[in-house]
Amino acid sequence: MKKENHTLVSEFVFQGFSSFQEHQLTLFVVFLALYILTLAGNVIIVTIISLDRHLHTPMYFFLCILSASETVYTLVIIPRMLCNLRGASQSISLADCATQMFFFITLAINNCFLLTAMGYDRYVAICNPLRYTIIMSKRVCFQLVWGSCSIGLIVAMTQVSAVFRLPFCASKVAHFFCDIRPVMKLSCIDTTVNEILTLIISVLVILIPMGLVFISYILIISTILKIASAEGRKKAFATCASHITVVIVHYGCASIAYLKPKSENTRDEDQLISVTYTVITPLLNPVVYTLRNKEVKDALCRAIGRRLS
Repeated sequence: MKKENHTLVSEFVFQGFSSFQEHQLTLFVVFLALYILTLAGNVIIVTIISLDRHLHTPMYFFLCILSASETVYTLVIIPRMLCNLRGASQSISLADCATQMFFFITLAINNCFLLTAMGYDRYVAICNPLRYTIIMSKRVCFQLVWGSCSIGLIVAMTQVSAVFRLPFCASKVAHFFCDIRPVMKLSCIDTTVNEILTLIISVLVILIPMGLVFISYILIISTILKIASAEGRKKAFATCASHITVVIVHYGCASIAYLKPKSENTRDEDQLISVTYTVITPLLNPVVYTLRNKEVKDALCRAIGRRLS
């Protein structure tokens, strides 16, 4: 009988924000506005960095790749979420669910390691300025980006194949997209092995990059404090401020979502955390890097000036 049940589930149904039924329209408007801002902001950053030769440096190369990755990351999740909020079918086939999960994991991990590469770039710029162009060559930058993407792909293939080998008896996903834990909860069998695998992977892909960034900033701060002039120290700190802001929010949300005990939060709390790293964090990059970064603001002014002249 159980084998029959295993074959019954050919699609999942997102429960989404069903507990906020009376606020569905408000949520739709808010998320749509944030999504448009995210897309516009990240597209502007990619365009400005690509066109302005003043920004053809390793730091902005990594930022350009990060913005492009964040754009695809939001495309994987938010359009379907918005459709579901407006009453469209909330069902998704197992194949589509696996595909969404694959791209979500790949891009999320890629973003984690890109932020680590950006931290390394800041470390070299401040602690080894005379050797910066040699250490952060084009080849090294491409290798760091390729490494970030490769880790994401390998982990995504491992996780998705492990999850979708499970037999599923239930079909209602208590979430608004195919995240790992909500899908595993639908399995007919004990998922302890999968839970352990997910925790090990989460520790490796969150704590290791976070630790490397932390070490980079300890070395950066110790170097900055040795700078004699207050103006020099201020300038050095300013070059790291945008990056460290994004890092704190990004790794903070990822840690809360994937390193907490299995059922510590309610479904609504889990969804709130998920909204933060799927909707808010991708918007943070363009906001922080355009409002807090003088070089990007100057490049924007030059681009607008050329269009007006």
